[in-house]
Amino acid sequence: MEEDNRFRAILRALARSAGKWRLFVGRDPEKLPRRSIVLLPVQPGVLFCGLAGILVIKGGGDAPGDDVLENLSRRFDAIRSRPLKRVLGGETPPDGYLHPEELAFFEKDVYSLKQNPRLQWMLGREGRMARLKTLCSGLSDFAEDEERLLEKKASAFPTHVMEKLTHALILLKDIAWALKEDVLANQEKISALAGNPDTLSQGAFEKYQRLNFTLNALDRLEVRGRDSCGVQAALHFSSPRELRGVIEKIKSSGLYDLFMRRCSPGDLMDRSIHVSPETLIFTYKTALITGDLGDNTRYLRKSIREDPIIHLVMEHAPDDSQMYLAHTRWASVGAINEANCHPVNNFISAGGSGEEWDFSPATKKFPFYGSGPWAINVVLNGDIDNYPSLKDSLESNGWRIDSRVSTDTKVIPLQIEKYLLEGHDLKEAFRRAVCDFEGSHAIAVESNLEPGRVFLALKGSGQTIYVGICERQYVFSSEVYGLVEETPDFIKMDGERQRIPGDERTRGQIFVLSNTSGGGLKGIEAMYYDGHPLRLGPEDVRHAEITTRDIDRGAHPHFLLKEIMDSPQSIRKTMRGKYRIEKDQGVVFNLDEAVFPSRVRDALVSGEIRHIYVVGQGTAAVAGAAVAEALSFYLKGTRISVQARKASDLSGFCLDDDMGGCLVIAITQSGTTTDTNRAVAMARERGAHLIAIVNRRQSDITTKVDGVFYTSDGRDIEMSVASTKAFYSQITAGYLLALFMARMLGTLSRERIAEELFKLEQAPKLMQKVIDAREAIRSSAWDLVRKKRYWAVVGSGANKTASDEIRIKLSELCYKTISSDIIEDKKHIDLSSEPLILVCAAGSPDIVLEDVAKDVAIFNAHASSVAVIADEGDRRFDRIAESVIHVPRSSFPLSVILNTLAGHIWGYYAACSLDAQAGAFKAFRSSLSGIMRSQEKKGLSLYESIEDRELRRCVDDFSALFNSWRRSGQLTSMNVDTASDITLLLKYAVGKLPIEDFWSEFGEPKVTASPLDRLDMTLGRAVDELSRPVDAIRHQAKTVTVGTSRRVEAPRGLIFDAIEDLSFTVENIPAKGGIALKRLQDAVLRINGYTLYAVQGLDEEGGPTERSTIRVIRKQGTAEGLRSRFDETGPLMGTKKTIVRTGDVYAGLGKSDRAPIVIVPLLNPLKTVEHLLLLHVEYDEAMDVERKKEILGEKFGDIKNLIDEYNVPWSDGYLRSLPVGLLLGEDVEVIKNMIFERMRNS
Repeated sequence: MEEDNRFRAILRALARSAGKWRLFVGRDPEKLPRRSIVLLPVQPGVLFCGLAGILVIKGGGDAPGDDVLENLSRRFDAIRSRPLKRVLGGETPPDGYLHPEELAFFEKDVYSLKQNPRLQWMLGREGRMARLKTLCSGLSDFAEDEERLLEKKASAFPTHVMEKLTHALILLKDIAWALKEDVLANQEKISALAGNPDTLSQGAFEKYQRLNFTLNALDRLEVRGRDSCGVQAALHFSSPRELRGVIEKIKSSGLYDLFMRRCSPGDLMDRSIHVSPETLIFTYKTALITGDLGDNTRYLRKSIREDPIIHLVMEHAPDDSQMYLAHTRWASVGAINEANCHPVNNFISAGGSGEEWDFSPATKKFPFYGSGPWAINVVLNGDIDNYPSLKDSLESNGWRIDSRVSTDTKVIPLQIEKYLLEGHDLKEAFRRAVCDFEGSHAIAVESNLEPGRVFLALKGSGQTIYVGICERQYVFSSEVYGLVEETPDFIKMDGERQRIPGDERTRGQIFVLSNTSGGGLKGIEAMYYDGHPLRLGPEDVRHAEITTRDIDRGAHPHFLLKEIMDSPQSIRKTMRGKYRIEKDQGVVFNLDEAVFPSRVRDALVSGEIRHIYVVGQGTAAVAGAAVAEALSFYLKGTRISVQARKASDLSGFCLDDDMGGCLVIAITQSGTTTDTNRAVAMARERGAHLIAIVNRRQSDITTKVDGVFYTSDGRDIEMSVASTKAFYSQITAGYLLALFMARMLGTLSRERIAEELFKLEQAPKLMQKVIDAREAIRSSAWDLVRKKRYWAVVGSGANKTASDEIRIKLSELCYKTISSDIIEDKKHIDLSSEPLILVCAAGSPDIVLEDVAKDVAIFNAHASSVAVIADEGDRRFDRIAESVIHVPRSSFPLSVILNTLAGHIWGYYAACSLDAQAGAFKAFRSSLSGIMRSQEKKGLSLYESIEDRELRRCVDDFSALFNSWRRSGQLTSMNVDTASDITLLLKYAVGKLPIEDFWSEFGEPKVTASPLDRLDMTLGRAVDELSRPVDAIRHQAKTVTVGTSRRVEAPRGLIFDAIEDLSFTVENIPAKGGIALKRLQDAVLRINGYTLYAVQGLDEEGGPTERSTIRVIRKQGTAEGLRSRFDETGPLMGTKKTIVRTGDVYAGLGKSDRAPIVIVPLLNPLKTVEHLLLLHVEYDEAMDVERKKEILGEKFGDIKNLIDEYNVPWSDGYLRSLPVGLLLGEDVEVIKNMIFERMRNS
């Protein structure tokens, strides 16, 4: 009894203090004022998801013709009749290598096979599968033999010929891979998915083939996020009678009871079925925080394989009316559970008068479509930032969302339904709904309202949607690698472009895909968000530069590790055919006009070129520094100055009007880097000579330069955002160019050049030794990186380049701000922070290494943790460093590569170590969530939950691990507040600390009264702080190029335009004033005039004093006929003085004449108020209540709260009759009195 009294007393105290707090839903706590209560807090973090789907085109494609294997075999015979041996023997010209026409037809035939499930079904009949395996084996063997011979004889061909041969060989390897992995391997997957492949009909095979493709896409997209995923198959029947016939078969198979249980109306859950008179929709989901890539789709495949109902339906459903939708999620809003896993539907509960009841699907009634079991299914990438307000609006109308569904995606189908209820068709309802959503988003919607259509929407820069064009279906995906298994041809939606520049309402695109218009561009209806049509033409269809061969991880856990392992081969390919060594001539370089044009050679030899700039951005800029080092070293003795510059520095600070005496070597991985391409274009305009080192054929930069040196084979794809193998290839290409120039200028002897090339040839072998020692590098990094909050990388001489590059990768992979310093400088900089220091020492001269050892001893003495990359056999660091990583002995330039490679591997394992900690928190959170759900089902009270033995065991086990990490200092990557909160909450969760102290300690009873809920939320924050996804990075995806456009779009509108007309810019408006003006100008119907004042006499901080003055300096419009007391200089006072002091915009009514006005403070370059602009306006008094609420912003909440204080029920209608100027300008107390006065008079 005493405890109950104490509990009530606490609740009363909380109730008394509630008025001091402000309530927010779904906001970032870091961005809110003190005394804020946050429901469903949003923590910024890793926000990656992936979506994919297929819409089958009715009657699409031709019927199978001749035996496809016969055609493929004939193509192969023609191709291998022109091998490299015949080219070397002069029997076949290089242009005829591998019979290019037949090779192109071969590729087309393979894609037709991949896109045609009927042809694939035929492969499983009459022994064709064995013949296909034989063909695949022959293709692969032939391609490998050709590559070995090309490697051996590469120097026999000029560079431009070598490019053609390489391109043909790459295409052959793509074809061999596609037949083996995209066709043959998928036959086995399709058979496994079907459960009983021996009795599989052609129609059923086609459906499983498409479902298998969707699951394959999901597997590839999981790199974007994998805490949950779902797939949906929607099968449309030609008539209710046809569907009833299938249901009769379900009955006769004894599955009807199970079928009916799974058809229960509700939110989409795993294995749920939605049935309507002509449509069956199957949904499979899984939500599991822990696990590896592929685990989720393995679960989905198993669930489908073991489902007898879908197998029966697949056999009897129509062949050409299917739609498949899939999504993989990394939760940003909402718990990780089945209900929040996408797809999400439009199921709601509604209640009134204290009773609750379900809308069964059959009760939906939309004016345009009538009554029916209407379902709207949605997947989302990105976020609906205004989800809380939309949800509140829907719930204020009596719509109730299941408490388990907390994802922002839920408002999408409900917002669409809102407009359907207003009488719109699905297309218009979808368009209006997406216009309501704030934030960057990619949305896909399908519905049995219009079962032959898919609705796609994209807005903002954070997401993408690619629509693949096939003969028999549309495929769509959030990444191009989600669709290349099926087609290389796609249209990329553009969510950033505004149809009318400056008009935000025209930003965003909508595509509606239809299965009845024959496919291709004819079946895509495109428009902007404002409904204006968007014309699509053949020029909008792009061709993918990658295949599934490029995006295969193999057995590696991450793409980054695979790409590091591929690095030696990338260097071999970069060097292949670029030179040969002959007895009588020494080194003969094979860099022809395509790489180093004669015009550039002549300018170099004649002395016309006096300056060489090596430019790039990010990692490419670091590679440029290494190349510049090599150029300086190899061209010593000439008068040529060599500089490594950021591309943005070259364009911004280094350009002369005449750059004819300059050679610019631009390094870029993709060829699309914004800053690099801009610098190249500007240098070309000024006459510079230009050479690009690039990985991608036919990329943008290749059209802007004189010569192109392709790294690797010109298509060495990196799936990981953190670039690695491209860096080594860029350095290698730069070294070859430097030696080539040294040969031309005679700065090195033939013998010395041969020696340098021989050293360079050792790079792949030495790199492989470093890779083989990766377990030792893992041991160095694993525990060390957990113990220090601050990190640094250091190197001297050429190894400073390695230090810079390792710093970039560590920052990208581990989300750390990391310095890169010269070793000798480090002891003078920031040793007081006791950082973790990675020292790049391998390859340094002995005289330098003695000093490095002394510096390492100093680092160690200052409590820093030191890991050293050193030469094999060098033991001088063993006693003074915590860890020593040994790499093969080398000298410049190989030392840069080997130090960097060791650092890349070290960084990879550093990220894995931190992510493993996140995995432990994820696993505990998952277990905790399961226990909490079980307690909820049992109806346990808070006190009973805390006493639960299963909970205690779970918490105690995790506490032991957590406290061991905490005591040993291994949680440095976690926010201190998070760690301290978890420490306390683990005790509160099992009753080791009194629950009363929890309410006092955390002080947010409206967020949660349960320490278990608070622990769950805090664990989510911990996971976010520790997660390191390795292949993806929070702030960018691979398609985002480095750099900015150096241009900011100015806000538009009546008020902003008026400010611009007076020669002021957005920089003159205070930041909070700009935000207010964007909201306020929607309330302004027109501007009738203005008065511009000058303010003087402010104090040093820009604040008004008794000596501050104000005077009119310009009038226009209605203001010209008005006399002002400040037509002559007068003291600054009243409202205007307040505006100067606060920097706030004022909107309301004039104090004396009650005229509608807006006053804007305008800043000078010192950011103090120098002018006031008073606008004479007319407010839009016809606006509805919802717009008034939007314009009032937080003031609306203040008004409502004040009314509530008087126990008067709030109604939005109170605002209807109040003038806009009064609502904006008057204090909330005045507005409250007017509301009460009107209530008394009504």
